[in-house]
Amino acid sequence: MMMKSKAIIFALATAVTMGAAAAQPQWRTQVDHCVAHGQFAQAEQIMRKLPSRERKAWAVQIDSIGQIMQRIRTDFSLTPEQGLTQIRERYPQVTAQQVQRWKQARQLEVMSIDGSERWFRKAVRNLWLLAPEFANRQDSTLQREFEGFCSYYRRAMTTVPDSAGRRDWHHASITFTLDVNPDAVPAGETLRVWMPFPFANARQRNIKLESSNRPVTMSNGSKHHTVYMEAHAQAGKATHFEYTFSYDVAEWHIAQQDLLVMAQPYDTSSALYKRYTSSEGRHIVLSDSLRALARRIVGHETNPVLQAQLIYSYIGRIFPWAGAREYSTFSNIPEYVLLNRHGDCGQVALLYIALTRSIGIPSHWESGYMLNPDGVNYHDWCETYFEGVGWVPTDPSHGRSVVGTIMEPYYASGIDVYRMASNEGVGDALWPRKKFIRSETVDFQPGEVEWKGGNLYYDKWSSHFNLNSMQPINNHK
Repeated sequence: MMMKSKAIIFALATAVTMGAAAAQPQWRTQVDHCVAHGQFAQAEQIMRKLPSRERKAWAVQIDSIGQIMQRIRTDFSLTPEQGLTQIRERYPQVTAQQVQRWKQARQLEVMSIDGSERWFRKAVRNLWLLAPEFANRQDSTLQREFEGFCSYYRRAMTTVPDSAGRRDWHHASITFTLDVNPDAVPAGETLRVWMPFPFANARQRNIKLESSNRPVTMSNGSKHHTVYMEAHAQAGKATHFEYTFSYDVAEWHIAQQDLLVMAQPYDTSSALYKRYTSSEGRHIVLSDSLRALARRIVGHETNPVLQAQLIYSYIGRIFPWAGAREYSTFSNIPEYVLLNRHGDCGQVALLYIALTRSIGIPSHWESGYMLNPDGVNYHDWCETYFEGVGWVPTDPSHGRSVVGTIMEPYYASGIDVYRMASNEGVGDALWPRKKFIRSETVDFQPGEVEWKGGNLYYDKWSSHFNLNSMQPINNHK
């Protein structure tokens, strides 16, 4: 039996128009319908048969739809036979009934493309994280993560907080590189490249661009803080972009008992409150179903500090981590998490934001990189606003590793020092503005590349985030 993800995967009318007019032509409605039902070949045929004038007028939108379909094909690249072979390599005794049950429980992610069942390329890897048959593996992973987070906390507590309550200040030096493949674009063409850069907040300061191999334009007004460079491609050669920056970063948390004393009733008339308790873009949509779920989670609790803790703990208990599909192919990420009962760090962060906003608790997105001693990686989290306190960091994903332990409240209102935040929102326009659809339309971490002929996807370039050093700072300000 095939599983369909129609409502969750696609809403191309808004997902990839990149500024199209509100009134859609008839062909666009037909294409959106085809894509929503996995009829990619038919959608491509409709677009190929358009008159040349219409194809030219809608060139960016047509390119975007094509890229989305290609990304989905890439993500769902396994045949059922290939997927089953992968399962049997690790679990030889698998039965057809088990596979069917995993599909029905959405622990094994599949979809139909042009009438054929296709498996998500990470489906088998995710299976070991989601299926009850492999619970022992899941428990051991969570235990290792819990021990690591405890060590971060213990280290921070040995340092003296500054006057604002920040601890464990470190000075970090980072070099970011991006290399576009040889001949990815014709020689002489201009490559446009956006790369991540930290921004000043309550835990990041003294941000400095130390060096770069090309002239730099810093972002202005975007929620995605970037370094922008250009270069002309040379025949047969990779195009290299590189810069080094430094900044100071601190641990910060507020204990729940202190928050309960400090937090005041919200000023519901303020612009901040109205903005951060409203729907925002495609992935923070305050639907009736989300409001009802949030109300069920908090029950009769009316204190926003405790309400936020209840939502954070609910996510930690209910939604295990699993590798995600490309965010650009989703229509509404929180609804996907609710339907599939799992999500990666960014997906559960968006669910937390949607649920808290649904009951009148302001929250917003943050993301960038983890700088953990055991490995640098992308990471997404958020902040929760409490009147009289301000924005307080919250990491719902890390909360999953500490739920039910003495560390559970920590990531509900705190964050460790091992962070580089470069995004303070999702789905914003890059600056300088990008013409074509982004490779990542929601978040921003590995970078973005385009030329006059279109967006360059990840297979045409690679980037690397190198943590040169991260040293404790003895003085506090």
